[in-house]
Amino acid sequence: MAAMGAALGMEVIAAATLPQVRGKLTADAPLAPLVWFKSGGTAEWLFEPADAEDLVAFLRDLDPAVPVMGLGLGSNMIVRDGGVAGVVVRLGKAFAAVEVLDAVTLRCGGGASGILVSSKARDAGIGGVEFLRSIPGTVGGFVRMNGGAYGRETCDILVECEVVLRSGERRVLANADLGYSYRHSSLPEGAIVVSATFRGFPKPSDEIQAEMDRIAAAREESQPLRSKTGGSTFKNPEGHKAWALVDAAGCRGLRRGDAQVSEKHCNFLLNLGNATSADIEALGEDVRARVQAQSGVTLEWEIQRVGVSK
Repeated sequence: MAAMGAALGMEVIAAATLPQVRGKLTADAPLAPLVWFKSGGTAEWLFEPADAEDLVAFLRDLDPAVPVMGLGLGSNMIVRDGGVAGVVVRLGKAFAAVEVLDAVTLRCGGGASGILVSSKARDAGIGGVEFLRSIPGTVGGFVRMNGGAYGRETCDILVECEVVLRSGERRVLANADLGYSYRHSSLPEGAIVVSATFRGFPKPSDEIQAEMDRIAAAREESQPLRSKTGGSTFKNPEGHKAWALVDAAGCRGLRRGDAQVSEKHCNFLLNLGNATSADIEALGEDVRARVQAQSGVTLEWEIQRVGVSK
């Protein structure tokens, strides 16, 4: 722990100063196995709460100076090699339930995957949620990042969400409270989404399944799904497709160490084996510089980059 604290340039958080929990608290927890890139450092503390009440009590009693970050499936995240200070909160099975409220409405735990949500919607004959099948993440991440694909976004289906603020306060936020724009929300820093209510429309289950199959096939054909990757790297600039700008700048297949721009879909970065997070992030910056020089467009990162460099 001492080395971790020194690396992060902050005072080490001693176990004795942390609130008691019913869930699991792990010191110096490796985050690489929990993220798609399979790279990066450790969390000073990883907290997997037993339920929402456990999370509320922990955040309420935790020193307000300690930073808190939520982690879903880690599909759109670069964890820097020096690790993440403070507490990383990961929602487990207790937060993965999906409940059908009525003919068009679902209540989904913050840890539920897009595949689970879309499958439950199919079984209930609720359309409009199929696009979540294609996003490798959890409900909490969809709400925070306004996750979307195939012409639909989270803001199109979200009614409201329940969050636990950094202070430990539970609050219900309506769609209109979240200030949604492209891949962005105004969800407060440190807030953890514990559930969300989605609304679709009536649709025959066989038609929903056909659309989900179409989406799955399109992803398989166009994206490097069986690689250590991180999803879409850059946001699509106004009037452009990020992948086309990257391709036009000659970056398809570009490498830095074991980090590579995917040849299959060049808005994806790959870890070919032993790339560090520094390699992956630096490759992304190489791409941004080349695109800027070639087209004059400044690409914005869509992938979250968290923690400190080593």
